[in-house]
Amino acid sequence: MAEAERIIGTPDITGAEGSGETGPDGAAASPDAVTPDGQDTGATAADADAGADAEAAVDRSPAARRRRIILLFCVAVVAYLLDLGSKMLVVAKLEHQEPIELLGDWLKLDAIRNAGAAFGIGEAFTIIFTIIAATVIVVIARLARKLYSLPWAVALGLLLGGALGNLTDRIFRAPGVFEGAVVDFIAPAHFAVFNLADSAIVCGGILIVLLSFKGLDPDGTVHKD
Repeated sequence: MAEAERIIGTPDITGAEGSGETGPDGAAASPDAVTPDGQDTGATAADADAGADAEAAVDRSPAARRRRIILLFCVAVVAYLLDLGSKMLVVAKLEHQEPIELLGDWLKLDAIRNAGAAFGIGEAFTIIFTIIAATVIVVIARLARKLYSLPWAVALGLLLGGALGNLTDRIFRAPGVFEGAVVDFIAPAHFAVFNLADSAIVCGGILIVLLSFKGLDPDGTVHKD
């Protein structure tokens, strides 16, 4: 009997040789087998591949970064010039005049000088708000070095343009350097008077919050929690 088995040989089990693992009944394990803790190893690998593809899809070339930086500064320049031009017009035509009604009592143009932060907050801390605005500008400039996300470029551009607009007032307007009062003129009913720089800052801040909730970083990385 032993001699017969030696001559015939042991039958090959293809599945066992291919996978190296067998199930409880001796069958070869499937490539999409479920791990003992209930996780699908095939699905996990697919998710990892998808994440790698998404990471690879982010264009991190120097040219891509330059385009995002150019977009950031274009948005900032547009926001800054709109704010500066509107303030110059308001000071020349509207200051010391009766408010102009745009929508009756709901929306008016009423020129005021604000020594505080956005929307007239904290008038006793003009120098502090000036330092904060300058710090925001520096932080945005540092973030621009690793900027590859288009939405972040728009958001940071709005923040930069708004901060520069109000900082210009604080430096060059009375009563003095770094103590100047900001020109506000948009006066909705039952709300604080503000300007276009304040609007740009708020819009940029809201966009940054939304991008953060979506898990999108300035460098284009997407976090999925």
